[in-house]
Amino acid sequence: MSSPRQAAHALLNLVLNEGRLLSEAPAQKTLADLPGADRARAQRLALETLRNIERADKVLKPHLRKTPPPEVMNLLRLGTVELAQGGDAHGVVNDLVNIIAEHRKFGGMKGLVNAVLRKAAADAPEKFEIFRIPRLPKWLRGPLARAYGPEAVAAMEAAHHAGAPLDITVKSDPAAWAETLGGTLLPWGSIRLPDAGQMTSLEGFEAGAWWVQDAAAALPAKLLDAKPGETALDLCAAPGGKTMQLAAAGAQVTALDISESRLERVRQNLTRTGLEAEIICADALAHEGSFDAVLLDAPCSATGTIRRHPDLPHAKTGEEFGALIELQARMLAHAATLVKPGGRLVYCTCSLLPDEGEVQVEEFLEGHPDFRADNSGFEPLGLSSEWTTEEGGLRLRPDYLADQGGMDGFYIAVLKRA
Repeated sequence: MSSPRQAAHALLNLVLNEGRLLSEAPAQKTLADLPGADRARAQRLALETLRNIERADKVLKPHLRKTPPPEVMNLLRLGTVELAQGGDAHGVVNDLVNIIAEHRKFGGMKGLVNAVLRKAAADAPEKFEIFRIPRLPKWLRGPLARAYGPEAVAAMEAAHHAGAPLDITVKSDPAAWAETLGGTLLPWGSIRLPDAGQMTSLEGFEAGAWWVQDAAAALPAKLLDAKPGETALDLCAAPGGKTMQLAAAGAQVTALDISESRLERVRQNLTRTGLEAEIICADALAHEGSFDAVLLDAPCSATGTIRRHPDLPHAKTGEEFGALIELQARMLAHAATLVKPGGRLVYCTCSLLPDEGEVQVEEFLEGHPDFRADNSGFEPLGLSSEWTTEEGGLRLRPDYLADQGGMDGFYIAVLKRA
């Protein structure tokens, strides 16, 4: 059985050397044999290292004559970040030296790892406080700076580096649950738990009273405003947070996703919460029907989730985004055909890129005169008028509500059919 540091090192190699995301199967397999507490620790070590690679590399540079092989460099980064954040120098260094010593290819570099980390232990804590907050890679920072300006991007980077608190959505009575769990109730009903600890041990989890869902991710279903007895379709439904919101509102919900394995997660969540929905495994572009309310959380770059997924900027390059943007336009056009006259469609993406949000809806409205953007539901949910975009959508960013822990980057548009 591997240790948390061994697992964290393996996760870093997957992301930085192979371009894998931590949500993918190889990463999950790496964690599978660890006990719960060790699994959480391994993930935390890997995430903190990914958030601080720029700083770690700056600390390490004076102590390296040349850059070592990637696996060794990742181990040095892991140790440097842990040391900078107060890790016990003796324990960290000895453990990582033992890990590299067992490596069949790089075991001979244990002396280098020992020497470099002992030097890093002396200066990493102080230098980390001096170095700037790590920046996004150029392939992403450039487009965001053009869209929002450099000051806004710097604020987003600060939010990414700070990480994310735990947000939950409850089936009913959010005020009472916020008091029970000691959380902060946000204006639209999400509950924020800054120091939640072990999620599954919290009151109400086993009983299915609530589920984890970022505060921004809870807004699309809130804005769709499904009524009891209405028919609602959740396209690209997995893992099911929005499906559960619609079901809890009393709608007759159809949850559709192209992945059977991901739909199993939806089934599990519905079972735990005691909520019901019809589940269909199919291609959203081929689905037919007529619904009062349709929610399309389209496949996207996920660039709005970096505060929770700092692996994304390291595992992606932006090259695949063009195909995603084309798919989004096709899915949005098809979703419109599923909306009853007088019904409504919510289009959303967890992306910071306007091409996946504002531009998509602007072009959709130009080609669909029977739809209009409706932002009348924004103010009742306590959403700032500054977040409303020119075409009538809602732009959320990680730096919004920064003093309360921020939120994921999202674009949301409510589109009503005549």
